[in-house]
Amino acid sequence: MPDPETIIRRSVETIQLDWEQAPRYSYLERDVESKRRLPATVRTYRVFMIDGSPYNVVTAINDQPLSAGEQAEEKHKLEREIEKRQHESARDHEKRIAKYDRERAHDHEMLHAMVDAFQFQHTGETAVDGHLCWVLDARPKPAYHPSTREGKILKGMQGRLWVDQQTYQWVKVHAEVVRPVSFYGFLAKVGPGTEFDLEQAPVTDHLWLATRFSVRVRASTLGFLNEDSTDSETYRDYHVTPQASALLQSIK
Repeated sequence: MPDPETIIRRSVETIQLDWEQAPRYSYLERDVESKRRLPATVRTYRVFMIDGSPYNVVTAINDQPLSAGEQAEEKHKLEREIEKRQHESARDHEKRIAKYDRERAHDHEMLHAMVDAFQFQHTGETAVDGHLCWVLDARPKPAYHPSTREGKILKGMQGRLWVDQQTYQWVKVHAEVVRPVSFYGFLAKVGPGTEFDLEQAPVTDHLWLATRFSVRVRASTLGFLNEDSTDSETYRDYHVTPQASALLQSIK
């Protein structure tokens, strides 16, 4: 069996290759969000990549399909968005793409920071969804001194990874905050008890993408606990995004 560090470095390389392909795909995303113990809100979207950045088309609310009138309005908004992007100025085009690229770059930076921030220990093997996996525990390295925001966040976290032995893909990841972590300077902190879960599955023979991501947050502002929230997102029905001329025909 490869040593844990080799497993993690190979898996990060594999995931990065998949992330480079991900923007080609549209998918259905179902979001379940609740805050401060209020009733959950549920929205389902078809996420399309249109000229370099995503656009969400609402397909259901609280798991109820939209009415015929609402579907027509979503289609009309999509038409307007396609028209807008086709005729935007070079400056607006660059600004829109740059915003999306910054979000993706943050994810990549967090992934690479994790390799340096954590020490990994092999704790066993198990099957997950038909995939034989190595199970690795991750804890912050005591001597690690982060130089980036991502690294500072990871210093307050620990987790467990299930890595497919054939593909080095992450089948499942669980992470939790074990000491307060600041995400926005001193104004907001995520406290112990905050948990993150990620699940992935193959979309094609050579591509894995996310199927579920959930966050359970305990956060405070200026030291006062003021936000408990849960956000669970599931993803399915991945397809290569059609050309703009065919997008409208794909809306049902």
